[in-house]
Amino acid sequence: MLVLLVVLILFGAGKLPQVMGDLGKGIRSFKAGMKDEKSDGADVSKKDES
Repeated sequence: MLVLLVVLILFGAGKLPQVMGDLGKGIRSFKAGMKDEKSDGADVSKKDES
């Protein structure tokens, strides 16, 4: 709750939806990168066993 209040004060009510949308896109991108990293790691270990 406190974090939301600080963000509201810093960015204002007008920019809040844009800031939250950008934050959501960043989190989704991070999760996608983590999934790619895990799948790349699994492929490398399988190649090493051959």
